[in-house]
Amino acid sequence: MVTVSNLIENEIKRRPLLQEALTQGIVSYSAMAEQLQAKIAEKLGKEVHVPAIIMALRRHAEKLQGQSKEQQKFSFNAEIIMKSNLVDVGVLKTHSFFTRLEDIYDLADFEKGDTLNIIQGNYEISIVINAKYKEKLLDILKDERIHVTEENLSSVSINFSKDYVDTPGVLFSFTRVLAWNNINVVEIVSTSKELTFIIPKKDTALAFEVLQELIEEKV
Repeated sequence: MVTVSNLIENEIKRRPLLQEALTQGIVSYSAMAEQLQAKIAEKLGKEVHVPAIIMALRRHAEKLQGQSKEQQKFSFNAEIIMKSNLVDVGVLKTHSFFTRLEDIYDLADFEKGDTLNIIQGNYEISIVINAKYKEKLLDILKDERIHVTEENLSSVSINFSKDYVDTPGVLFSFTRVLAWNNINVVEIVSTSKELTFIIPKKDTALAFEVLQELIEEKV
């Protein structure tokens, strides 16, 4: 049976910034209830009073805040590493692409701190590399189907303890603080101990500031 609480929870899940506001306790329950009243009543198929919605919002907020406290047990003590002047090239995933991998890896000099991330999806592949290698990369891929090239990018990498991959909500903590500050994430690269966000170069300083603040709050 569908209830007001069910509908409220589903509605909040679709609106991450609203979920963040509830978690932080910075939202007016009465104002939100009035805004949601018509939609909840329509989905429920009957009249719903504002106090009932307020009660459901309060209960859901308490649940979110409890989950947030549990997550804070994770040690966010981490190092942030930033790199700039990157490009992101998106290419169709084909068998021929993989014959070019050795040439692509030969472009980067990792001992000198070069960046090369190859992110493989079901149908496409993204290549994040230093901008100075852009033309050479495009030449290697000249017979492939390139569908996007993003320039003026930076990477923000965060190194964690080994518990990172087994702790629910850690990734969300970082993505939501970026979204809250209107920072677009172009790509996400992750391993068992490292999380990297590829973002527009113009947002580099702000991203570092808000992520550092998050880490310091959680330590």
